[in-house]
Amino acid sequence: MKTIFITGASTGLGKATAKLFQQNGWKVIATMRNPEKETELTQLPNVTVLGLDVTDVEQINRVVTQAIKQGVDLVFNNAGYGLVGPMEAISDEQLVKQINTNLLGVLRVSQAFIPYFRERKEGMFITTTSMGGLFTFPLGSVYHATKFALEGWSESLSYEMALFNVAVKTVAPGGIATDFAGRSIDKPAHPLYDEVDRKLWALFDFDSFSSAEQIAAVVYEAATDGKNQVRYVAGNDANTLYARYLEIGNEAFRREIGQNLLGI
Repeated sequence: MKTIFITGASTGLGKATAKLFQQNGWKVIATMRNPEKETELTQLPNVTVLGLDVTDVEQINRVVTQAIKQGVDLVFNNAGYGLVGPMEAISDEQLVKQINTNLLGVLRVSQAFIPYFRERKEGMFITTTSMGGLFTFPLGSVYHATKFALEGWSESLSYEMALFNVAVKTVAPGGIATDFAGRSIDKPAHPLYDEVDRKLWALFDFDSFSSAEQIAAVVYEAATDGKNQVRYVAGNDANTLYARYLEIGNEAFRREIGQNLLGI
């Protein structure tokens, strides 16, 4: 029986992935910041719930050591949140928190597992990025910075991990019908950008977003298809926009977004 280690498993995609893998015969180590609040995953057989704040380096090392003792075949880096607002409105505290959670948390968790996978000569890392790691929208500069970084990091890491038969993959979702736009988003504001903010959110059709279960199915596909492939774009909106991006090129796509949202 294989084992998946998941960060950010308390809600949304992380929880849906935990349930899907458990249903398909995997053992699941589901981590989250407040495990004492979890009531659903704790009732499932072959699921272990552990506390983990991916911004806490000491806790990462302690929990990874504990997980390795149980055996881990796949690490799913999923913890993260959105910081959406104009750059000049973002405080240094918000800046550091976004980078620590979305980027450094992934790097540190993965780094802690690498020696274990290398010695086994087997394993896999899958990281939740975003369509926002492939192209951009206004007011997301710091969020995009973390997601672009994860895409580049994953691609580069895939070369060195291939030396030890360890796969590195990303799943880049579009909109997910979870609480991302509520609990999982931080929105610093500035009055000069209010109209841009209004137009940005009007662009998204929340009713057409993928379910967390649909994106979890792509995670499962990436984990089990045996393909030498890094990127998996997930969701109709992400695939449609990314196809347009590839069709017309990055500069034309940037101008198109600017025209549609800002009239520039």
